Order: sequence, then structure tokens, then C-alpha cells
Amino acid sequence: MTWTAPEVQRTPGSLVAGEREMLTGYLAWFRSTLLHKCAGLTGEQLAEQSVAPSNLTLLGLIRHMAKVERTWFRERFAGLAFDSMYDPEKGKDADFEDLDPACAAEAYERLVEECRLADRIVADASLDDTFVHRGEEHSLRLIHLHMITEYARHIGHADLVRERVDGVTGG
Repeated sequence: MTWTAPEVQRTPGSLVAGEREMLTGYLAWFRSTLLHKCAGLTGEQLAEQSVAPSNLTLLGLIRHMAKVERTWFRERFAGLAFDSMYDPEKGKDADFEDLDPACAAEAYERLVEECRLADRIVADASLDDTFVHRGEEHSLRLIHLHMITEYARHIGHADLVRERVDGVTGG
């Protein structure tokens, strides 16, 4: 049986919530929107390079965002150490290279799990909590803003890729 990315229920963030609820709500909405862009596609379709000459694929975006979630929340904010998620010899864009459609379900679940772990890491933290990265102090607030913009940018990419894969637009 061929794996197909599941349907995703998206919940919009509040338009009137306090800062913390608004940031976490919109991050959750953008996370689910990327997964929504993948819903109904097989591993082969997720791995399809459809916007030549770019190497962008929906599977690559899933893998990339799993790496970004881990990097910002668990490595930088929480200070945990991990081996590289993808082949370090492929460089910083390894998440977009060597895509195996047979591993799409695993990559999808990895992103879902990284989001869950990120949320758990910051559940009791203040948006004002800080960490040092490359000699500069960063706040948890900045991570939320960065992640929202990162997802928003890549959802734009996902829109184009998805339309080229099967004609689905919007949403």
C-alpha cells in the first residue's frame, strides 16, 4: 500500500489573544498549513521537483522544517546536542537532497514530532527567556517570530510546488 499524507485540521490563531497565545497559535496554524499543503499526496508526489530548475519539493520542505524546528527550539534554546539530521557532507541544503519517496512517512512524522517536542520544551518558558547564539543574545519571542516567518515563506514555496504537482491551489 502506498503511503499518502493525511488530511490536517487547521485551527486559526486568535485575533485578540495576548502575545503568548497569539504567537503560539499562529505558529501552530502555519505548521499545520504546511502539512495541509501536503495532504493527499504520495511520497513520490511529495518528492517531485516541479518548479525547474529549483530543487524545492514538498518532501524537502518537510525535512527542512523538521531541521529548523530542532535547531531553534531544542538545540539553540534548550542547549541540547544532536547529530546532524541529514548527511552533513551534502552541506546545509542536505534536507533538499537525496530524497527517498519511500521515507516520506518517516519525514512527515519527524516534523510532527519535532513540533511536539519544541512545544514541550517551551511550555513553561517565558517569551523573555534568552540564550546566546553566535555571541548574541536571543529571546524565545524571537524564535517564535522567526519560525512564523520561516513557515510563511516556505508555505509560499509549497503553494507553487503543489500547484505544479497536481494542480491544487489555495487553502
